[in-house]
Amino acid sequence: MVKRKIHYKSALSYYEIAEGIRDFIRDDSIIVCIGTDKCIGDCLGPLVGTILKDNLFPLPIYGTIETPIHALNIDDRLEQINKLHPNACIVGIDACLGETKSIGEIHTRDYAIHPGKGVGKSLPDVGMASIIGIVDTSDNADFFSSRSIRLSLVLDMARVISKGILHAYYWNKGINVII
Repeated sequence: MVKRKIHYKSALSYYEIAEGIRDFIRDDSIIVCIGTDKCIGDCLGPLVGTILKDNLFPLPIYGTIETPIHALNIDDRLEQINKLHPNACIVGIDACLGETKSIGEIHTRDYAIHPGKGVGKSLPDVGMASIIGIVDTSDNADFFSSRSIRLSLVLDMARVISKGILHAYYWNKGINVII
């Protein structure tokens, strides 16, 4: 299992993310962003999906602020996605809880996301590869009502992740662009 840890404020964080997921961003890839816009801590995925769509990312994207993929609809949405893209390389994106010192870290991994695990939910795994952003501490007993998570942190992390995904796509296409 390969995992890269990148702090979102690092100078070339987007480049490190691109490097970490480059092998999974192909013509048959789709991006599945998990979370809800009803909770600041859980809106990382939908923000990434929205930013990618706003930047006209050419691969299919599922899970945006307007149409989120969350605990209540994930089974149905994954079934639809798998029917539409049976052989796709899925890259999953989600917010995560971690240690206090890890808040702000973004991890790229060559294995699936286990959504809801940090808050005791049993949901289906998503993706062949994944990107998670640690937005709060796992010591926080009630992730969904936490008032300590700043929207600016989640939005900044979403921007860095989106830039990394865009960079990986263009890098694989041999296109040099400044994002």
